[in-house]
Parts: sequence; structure tokens; C-alpha cells
Amino acid sequence: MVSIVGAGPGDPELITVKAMKRIRQAEVILYDRLVNEELLEEAPGEAERIYCGKAPGRHAASQEDINRRLVAYAMQGKRVVRLKGGDPFVFGRGGEEALALAAAGIPYEVVPGITSAVGAAASASIPLTHRGLAASFACVTGSRCHEDGSPVRWDLLAHGVDTLAIYMGVSQLPYIREQLLLHGKAGSTPVALIEQGTTSRQRTFLCTLENMHELAKAVKLGNPALILVGEVVRLPGQLALLERNVSTRIG
Repeated sequence: MVSIVGAGPGDPELITVKAMKRIRQAEVILYDRLVNEELLEEAPGEAERIYCGKAPGRHAASQEDINRRLVAYAMQGKRVVRLKGGDPFVFGRGGEEALALAAAGIPYEVVPGITSAVGAAASASIPLTHRGLAASFACVTGSRCHEDGSPVRWDLLAHGVDTLAIYMGVSQLPYIREQLLLHGKAGSTPVALIEQGTTSRQRTFLCTLENMHELAKAVKLGNPALILVGEVVRLPGQLALLERNVSTRIG
């Protein structure tokens, strides 16, 4: 049996009860780079822990190798946990692993997790939807900006969705800016850059579409980071002002 488990967006307290149960029952855990290592301490002491992280340009194991390992350990009768940051089916390649397991006749389950668009946005006090401002949002990968097969349709996203949550886009910020401006998105559109969302190392920067790439360079924005584009990014400022007013009245 293989459990494909979402570990959540970084804060170990944001993992689900079901996911924690699977970790505590595991005999083998194959875990990714963005998994908070505090969660690995919840596994039995004798459980085998295998790092399968993927950083930009540096992969500890290929996807094919990971698929083979999942099948091999399951064939040995092990209780296997494939532990992934965020949600396994949101840019987590969980679907590829499920297909490989199904093709090999291995039973599996998927335990969803809080994806970074939801977790990091909430941690920065930015609602993805808000009545009167945003009735829709899209999760987009920035890592496919230059792929030939199926490029991101920035022409449709520029006006078809109210809030854009862009994953894996730090290195592509100039291109993303260029495409959204090219297809009519206003340069004054608010943008939030959220690094290490939900963790004690979180940094949040507010800017506009026009200057987001310059700000990211100035603050040395690093991975993992989420890019939020849309009018909802204005709300943290309004919330902060209201909170200050309340504190003043109470004081």
C-alpha cells in the first residue's frame, strides 16, 4: 500500500490529521524538499527515510526512479508514504505516481494537503476571493513559461481570472510581467511576493505588476515563493489600518 500524502505549505501544524496518521504508521517515507523535516520525526524510529527532493536544476532522484522505488517498496509489503509539500495533486506530480502505481497493480490512496496558494495567501492576510473584488482564482505554474508543448495561456489568464496564484515563478518574473502587460493587464495591478509562506521565515512584499521583477531582485527573493496578482492584494493594507484603529481605541 502506498499513501501519496500532502504535507501542507510549510508550517508543520497545518498538516491534516489523516496525513499525520499515515506518517506515524509508515515503514518507508520518500519525502520532498519542501516537506518540513519536523514531520519526519513523527515517523517510527525504524522507518526508512529517503530524500527525493527537486530544487531548480538539482534533482536528488528522477521521477522515473521515484516511481520505481514506490513500486519496489510496496511489492515488499511495506507501508509506504510518499510525502509531498503542499497538495500532491497541485503541481506535485502525484498524478504521475498514481498512474505508475496503478499500472503496477499497487493499491494506493491520496491524502490531500493545503496547497501553498491557500496557505501562503492566508498567512499574508490575502483572500484569494473577496466579494466585490474577486470571484475566481487560478493556480498557475511559472516553470512552464518556455515549454514548447503546452505553454501557459497568459493571454486568457490576463483577463479571464480575478486572482492569479503563480507557483515556481521566481526565475520567470520578467517574462510573466511581460506577458501579462502584453495581453492588457494594467501595470498598476497589485502583486504580492510571498517567500517561505506559513513558516517563521516568511517574507511578504507588496508591489505592482509593473515593478515586481525589480523588487524581487532588490530583496533577493528566493524559492519557494508564491506570486499573487490581483486586486485582493490591496486588502492586507486595509486590514492593518483597521487593526491599528481598533488598537488605538482600546489603548
